[in-house]
Amino acid sequence: MIMPLAVVYVKRKKFVSKIPFTYAGTKGTMGWDFSDLTGPKEEDWRVPVSELEHRQSRLSSRLAVEGIESVFIEDPVELYWLTGSRQNSALIIGAEGSEIESSLWVRRSISRARFEGGEDDCPHIIDKHPRMGDLSQKLKKIGCIDPPAMLAEKVPHGRWSFISSKIANFGKAPSDCTRIMFDLRERKSDWELEMIRKSGQINLSMFEAIRESGGLGKTELEMAGAADQVSREMGFGGRIRMRKWPMDCDRVVIASGRSGGVPSYFDSAVGGRGSSPISSLGAGFSKVKEAEPVLVDIVHVHRGYVSDCTRMFCHGSLPRQWENRLDEMVEVAGIVRGTLAKGQSCSQAWEKGRRESEEMGYSNNIMGMPPNQASFLGHSVGLELDETPVVAKGFEKPLEIGSTMAIEPKVVFEDGAIGIEDTWVRSREGMECLTAGNAFPKLTEW
Repeated sequence: MIMPLAVVYVKRKKFVSKIPFTYAGTKGTMGWDFSDLTGPKEEDWRVPVSELEHRQSRLSSRLAVEGIESVFIEDPVELYWLTGSRQNSALIIGAEGSEIESSLWVRRSISRARFEGGEDDCPHIIDKHPRMGDLSQKLKKIGCIDPPAMLAEKVPHGRWSFISSKIANFGKAPSDCTRIMFDLRERKSDWELEMIRKSGQINLSMFEAIRESGGLGKTELEMAGAADQVSREMGFGGRIRMRKWPMDCDRVVIASGRSGGVPSYFDSAVGGRGSSPISSLGAGFSKVKEAEPVLVDIVHVHRGYVSDCTRMFCHGSLPRQWENRLDEMVEVAGIVRGTLAKGQSCSQAWEKGRRESEEMGYSNNIMGMPPNQASFLGHSVGLELDETPVVAKGFEKPLEIGSTMAIEPKVVFEDGAIGIEDTWVRSREGMECLTAGNAFPKLTEW
C-alpha cells in the first residue's frame, strides 16, 4: 500500500517526514526514495551540515555587526550556499542576538529541501511557504520587527518591488545586503576548496580528451563535444552560473586561428565564434589548420563549484612568434600570482601585470583588441564563474587566505589568440594551483 507523505513540524529545527517517502497523486500513484539522489557510484553529494551551520552563523554575526535584523533570500546560488538545497523557497536568517531562527519556507519540493539540508540534523527550520498576502504577518510571527534586507543585485527590480509591497506595513523599505553575501563567500572553506580541486582534476581530463580527439581538420565543436562528454559523465549539471546580468557562458571555449580574433558579447579576452548568433560564444564550425594557435578555455562545475583553465594546442609546430607570445603571457601570469602571494592588493596585481604586458608591446592586444579589451587579468571563482575579487582597477584589498583567483593573461590578434589560465587559491604558504598546473603542458602539438 502506498502511503501519502505525512509531514510533521516540531517546535525547533526539526522536520520529520514519515517513511516511506511516497506521494499519492490524484491521477495515479508515484513513488520515489532518496537513494536516487546520489552522485556517481551512489556517493552522498549533499553539503555537510557542519558547512551549513558555519555559513549561517557567519551571516548571522555579520548582520549583527552591520545592524541589520534579518535577511530574506530567494536567489538559488545563495540558497544552495546556506541551505544545501536550491528548491523553490525563501530563506530568512536573523542577526546574532535576535530571536529570529533560520527558516526555509518552501514551495516545492519540501521533502527534497529537508533531505538536502541534512534531515534531522538540518540547521534551519523548514516550513511551507506562506501565501504572499500573509508574508508580512509570517515575518512578524517569527520575530521580525524591521523589514528583512534583500539582495538587490540578485533580485530583478520587479521582484524587489513585489516583495517590498507585501511587507510595506513594516513602515520602511528593506535594505540591501548583497555585498555582505559576496564578501562572506570570497573566503572558501577547506571543503569548498576540495570541491574546486576535484573540479580541476576533471578539467584536466577534459583537456586530455581534446588532445586525443583533436587535430588537423577537426572542428571546434567536435573537440568541444569530446570535452563535454567527459564533463557530463563526471556529474556536470548543465549550468555555469554567473552574477553579471545578462551574462551566460559556454563551458568549452575553443578558438582556432582567426576565431580567436572574433569579438563577442562576453566580457573576457576571447569569446570564440560560437555556433550561431544566439550562441555567439565558444566553439563553432571553424576547423583546425596547420601551424595555427588553438586556444582552449575550459570550465567544469563539480557539485556547484567552478574550475577555470586555459591551454594552447596546435597541429604541427607553432610559429616562433606565437611561442614567444605564450611565454610572455606565462611571465605576466607569474607577476600577477607573485603580487597576490605577497598580500598586495588585486589592483596592484592588475597594474603590475598590465604594465609588464605594455612593456612587452601588447598595449593593443592584452585581453582583447580595441574597442573590445577586457579590463582584468583574473577573477575569483566559486559557485559562480565571475565572483569577487577581480584582478582589476578598483579592487584595493588583497586576495584573502582561502580566496581563489583564475589568472588568465591573454593576447588577441586578428589571426588568433594565445594565453594561459589556471585557478589558484592563496594559502599561508603562497599560491596553490587547483587546476591543471604542470600536469598538462601549456602547449600541445597534435
